[in-house]
Amino acid sequence: MPELKAAAIVLAAGKGTRMKSNLPKVMHRIGGRTLIGHVLDCLAPLGLARIVAVIAPGMDSVEKEVAPHGVAFQAEQLGTGHAVGSAREALKDFGGDILVVYGDTPFVASATLQRMFERRKAPDSPAIVVLGMRPADPSGYGRLVLGADGTLDRIVEHKDANEAERTIGLANSGVMAIDGSVVWRLIDRLDNKNAKGEFYLTDLVAHARKDGRRCAVVEAPHEELLGVNSRTELAAAEAMFQARRRFAAMENGATLTDPASVFFATDTRIGRDVVIGPNVQFGPGVEIGDEVEIRAFCHIEGATIGNGATVGPFARIRPRSIVGAGAHVGNFIELKGTELGVGAKANHVSYLGDATIGAKANIGAGTIVCNYDGLNKTRSIIGAGAFIGSDSVLVSPVTVGEGAYVAAGSVITHDVPSDALAVARAQQVDKPGWATKFRAKQKSKKKD
Repeated sequence: MPELKAAAIVLAAGKGTRMKSNLPKVMHRIGGRTLIGHVLDCLAPLGLARIVAVIAPGMDSVEKEVAPHGVAFQAEQLGTGHAVGSAREALKDFGGDILVVYGDTPFVASATLQRMFERRKAPDSPAIVVLGMRPADPSGYGRLVLGADGTLDRIVEHKDANEAERTIGLANSGVMAIDGSVVWRLIDRLDNKNAKGEFYLTDLVAHARKDGRRCAVVEAPHEELLGVNSRTELAAAEAMFQARRRFAAMENGATLTDPASVFFATDTRIGRDVVIGPNVQFGPGVEIGDEVEIRAFCHIEGATIGNGATVGPFARIRPRSIVGAGAHVGNFIELKGTELGVGAKANHVSYLGDATIGAKANIGAGTIVCNYDGLNKTRSIIGAGAFIGSDSVLVSPVTVGEGAYVAAGSVITHDVPSDALAVARAQQVDKPGWATKFRAKQKSKKKD
């Protein structure tokens, strides 16, 4: 979309006391992304000229999360109108329209917000466009009271509404697009003479109407406008997000054998003809190629899985790992910062940390790449076609050359040349008859 002569104010100063958390409410996560991060993602396609988040003093984590966008501080929480007014200084040199959204409402769609701007620019030029919804139970929401011509006459907060007004099903989401030429004048006219003693942003509609300006409503599904105010609501929002992502994955050509047990992050990318088994979780930063099989009980984050690879069951792939095309990562394998080459195999019970493993190398069961010496992490290299025998330990940094063999049970502390055999274990010593003598001695002790 082209850049809009408009700015967004994201209201995010709420402490979220119902969360019972040391985190600001908007820093809780859905699909691995913060609530306010979801909101910023919704705003990004609009091409806004400016975005300002209104936060409380001391919310350093929120300020960092919204960067490079600006912040404004609301020292006291005196209502939504007061919160918007707190952004005046940050937007003092801006003359475009103002969009007001909420940092705890993560699912509002970019297309919905675009429709609000389009309505603002319609020939009747409404001063304010309010985003409305029709929840099954509108209790607790402000009601949108329409005039005979279908325009918005006023907004009545639930606590201030009479019985007739409470029967109205069209509810206020709080999201507004406001004519930038009048927004601050309207804010200045707000007062707190209401049931909650707060400066209501919703009263802007009444003031605009007094000035002879029209106001309008754009409707969106209630599910798009769900706010998150408690852990219970956070869990419900997570469930909604996951349901959408599972559906999208299957629509785009992936098979989920038990969809309800698969969890995605906001940025998970999945190719075609991917098969995902039950109880698989994707953290942030995962890209899955085509024709990949992810078997049951795997956890993958910050990793790329190449075309035709097989992962799991019970595998953990940690950040900065790359699994090459056609490679196999088997049961109880953990990769961390490791590149497993094309067609390479690590099939059984191994930890491979900070390693580069060449194409078609074979990693035997019980192999450990020791990447940490208590102070520093170092990297090992295993060449293409190398064979690492079971129960081997590679003490980084070492290089095992192409085509080399490491004998089972070896502890490798020095580089292994290409096509060599490395044996690094104590020599086996057999003592004939020792077991018979030992058992006889033990029996003798028991008799005594």
